[in-house]
Amino acid sequence: MRSELTAATLVAAAVLLTSCSGDPPAPAPTSVPVPSSSPASIPPPDPAALAKFTGQQLAWGACAPFAQSDFAKKAFADRALECARLTVPLDYADPAGETVTVGVLRHKATKPEHRIGSLVTDPGGPGGSGMDEAASLSKSSTAAPLLQRFDLVGFDPRGVGASEPRITCRTDAEQDADRASDSESDMSPAGVTKQLSDARDYGAGCTVQTRLGAKFLANVGTRDVVRDLDVLRAVLGDPKLSYLGYSYGTQIGTAYAEAYPDKVRAMVLDGAIDPSEDLATSLVTQTAGFQDAFGEFGKYCAALADCALGRDAAGMADAFQKLARPLIAKQVTAGKRKLSFEDAVMGLSAALYSRGSWLFLNAGLAQLKHGDGTNLLTLADSYYGRDGAGHYHGEIDAYFAVRCVDFARITDRAVIDDAHQQMLKGAPYLAGGTPDTSELDICSTWPVRPTSAAHVPKVAGLPKVLVVSTTHDPATPYQAGVNLAKDLGGALLTFEGAQHTVFLDGTDCVDKAGIDYLVDGKLPADGTRC
Repeated sequence: MRSELTAATLVAAAVLLTSCSGDPPAPAPTSVPVPSSSPASIPPPDPAALAKFTGQQLAWGACAPFAQSDFAKKAFADRALECARLTVPLDYADPAGETVTVGVLRHKATKPEHRIGSLVTDPGGPGGSGMDEAASLSKSSTAAPLLQRFDLVGFDPRGVGASEPRITCRTDAEQDADRASDSESDMSPAGVTKQLSDARDYGAGCTVQTRLGAKFLANVGTRDVVRDLDVLRAVLGDPKLSYLGYSYGTQIGTAYAEAYPDKVRAMVLDGAIDPSEDLATSLVTQTAGFQDAFGEFGKYCAALADCALGRDAAGMADAFQKLARPLIAKQVTAGKRKLSFEDAVMGLSAALYSRGSWLFLNAGLAQLKHGDGTNLLTLADSYYGRDGAGHYHGEIDAYFAVRCVDFARITDRAVIDDAHQQMLKGAPYLAGGTPDTSELDICSTWPVRPTSAAHVPKVAGLPKVLVVSTTHDPATPYQAGVNLAKDLGGALLTFEGAQHTVFLDGTDCVDKAGIDYLVDGKLPADGTRC
């Protein structure tokens, strides 16, 4: 799923910038121990104890029953696709205990006589569907050379999409109500107290509404996803893993490389997350990335005769604020619903993922001038994973559940306030509302302890991997890719552009380099730029 203006694309390919709750800057009432170890340093289960999982035979069949979105309902009807459920331990420390399942989709190599093996893909989030990603790529002419040589396999990480149980924290009505409220902008003592209460309630809701409750939430992080991925590798019959990860998928790939460096054949990591950044730092750098992409949109828009924000590229942030800030006091109609200030910001942010959305965004900003929020609400819906029937597909809930166990939690108000101020300073187009720092606060009151912490990965014995980084990527800023390539001892491929991820998007220079590497192991020359 690349640059189309669809819900699946804008959510699944991204590390989400903002989400559902506000910005309560108070510390959690109790302290929770934080692991000092990385996922890789935690001893994996005894292979003998996992034999019943690694030796299972998948019951491949039609994919239609696995569809979780409007996109999937259409794409999964393709008879060239087959799907199955992979059974894995709920808790790898207790492989004889309860189990959960992971949804898997496969498109077999079109030239089986030249088949290399499986190419496993995951698009990001956390909360994105790898099954949707693989189904989309199976129709891509750009991916044809890979489809000939590999079985393309996409999986929904535990808790996501077709995997069971699925992480659920809010009902559709509760999600709508939260988005319709601009309480995040209320920074009075009473407002902050309410936001903190909402954050606690959100975590409690995840425990109550997700089947298996806190026990499942405690084992839903990247640490456990990479163990599932290794079980999948074994079940597919691949002695070593070939992997394509986008955005948060690069975090999965990096964690796998650290845990199983001797089981990696090849990896393309596009839209990198820097594993050495803690949660506050990652949010600050990501917000700056969105401002950078907004600046690129400003240049583009200023060149249009009908730019809704005017012809002064340097003044675009102020122009957007003047247009959107009145929504805090009075929302505007968007079909049968209303557009809030926070959703206007979300809609704009969603469009920054792809230049292909910029005309639609400009039209939406022009609509807003006339009291119509339709386009911006459509964009915000795509960001949150809300379909036309008003159903949310779970990306937001999965995002928090994974983030809150993947990072050491922050309970120091000074750290939270400092990060918040840096985010506002780094992204002027967000001023007037709050760039959602609820990650800091929802996670500070999360009902289960973290299972990972930020660290520089240790990957001795890892073969060369390929990291692709885009110069004006909003969600995963360019420098993160530079850092990850260095940390993994891999090659860096730079794409000069303004979008989130690029491999197999139709950019010949990038596509050829990635395909040559995955098929033949040939890396691009140092310093290659496309």
